[in-house]
Formats: sequence, C-alpha cells, structure tokens
Amino acid sequence: LFQILVRKLPDGRELWGRIVETEAYLGGEDEASHSKGGKQTQRNAAMFMKPGTLYVYQIYGIYFCVNVSSQGDGAAVLLRSLEPLQGLDAMRELRSASRKGPTKLLKDWQLCNGPSKLCQAFGIDKAFDQRDLTQDAAIWMVPGHDLPGEQDVVATTRIGIGSRGEWAQKPLRFYLRGNKFVSLVDKKTERDMAAMGHFSCS
Repeated sequence: LFQILVRKLPDGRELWGRIVETEAYLGGEDEASHSKGGKQTQRNAAMFMKPGTLYVYQIYGIYFCVNVSSQGDGAAVLLRSLEPLQGLDAMRELRSASRKGPTKLLKDWQLCNGPSKLCQAFGIDKAFDQRDLTQDAAIWMVPGHDLPGEQDVVATTRIGIGSRGEWAQKPLRFYLRGNKFVSLVDKKTERDMAAMGHFSCS
C-alpha cells in the first residue's frame, strides 16, 4: 500500500498511480490462490519467481489482473486499486479504447478502482507477465511518501472467492480508510475496527 506504480508508455508518457488497495494470496495452503498446494504451472510461473516479478492473468477471457510476487513460494499480492497521480488523460484514453460503444467521460476515481480497470488504464496485458519491476524500462515502482499507519489500513475479506471455505473469511484484503479510489468499502469492518479503537482520531 502507498507505493507508486509507474508505467512508461511507448510514446514516452508516464502514468503514476498510488496503490490504495491490495489482496494477499499466500500460496501453499491458501485455497483461493492460483498456487494452492504448491501447484506450479505455465500460467502461474511468475508466482514462484523472485519477489517483484509481475504475474498477469486473464479473467473472463477479456480482462487482465496484475499481481506482484512476494516473499514465500507461490505468494503474490493482487493490485486492486490505484489513486491516479499523473497521466490521467492517457489513462482515460486507454480506458475508453478498451470499452465498447459510446463512453461517458470517466471521473478520476473511476479510472483505476478495480483490478481490471487499473490494467486497462495502465495498458497492462499478458505481455507484462514475468517482468521484473526492479529492472523493467516500461513499468516499475517507486517508494511512496507518508506511508500509512496501521490505524489507516482496513483489513477485510477478499472479493470474489466465496466458495473457498475458511479462506474466504480471512482478512487478506487491505485498503486505505477514507480513500475514494478504493473499489469497495467494507463499512461493517470499519465500524467494528472503530469500536475496538483501531483507528486514529485524525
């Protein structure tokens, strides 16, 4: 969270977005992970590569999701939402190019508030699978300033994995409280956390 994803387009324009929502996939015993049971395939090979390797996969045969491999065999972090910082006009162009029919002008908060939306806005497709964020010339990450404190992070259940038993209930989605660029706010968890004094008064 709060790190900044940078994408350099072929025409030289740079897109910057702050990561405000993620989901963790732990591999191994994680029933919702593409690498559950330590299963390694051609599709998920990036999950077993060094931390910082991109894992890009397709959903519904059309949309892409981007993950970053992390510490631990088969573990990865799904990037769910970005707060656009730079290159918003280019993001709008890329989003409208991938949508069918007449399109309304997207508001800033609609550009990257979901895993496939941020891939569209940043021009990320399967060609980015297995790229190294620490060495790639077209996509990389820079440190964010003012990292959030624990009081500002909401930990709740992941989205779209309802049939994975206890793993569907684990708090492995993380987002910045009060950030309007997050895809889905969990009001109940926020209320519970506030009642337990987890949030700062700011």
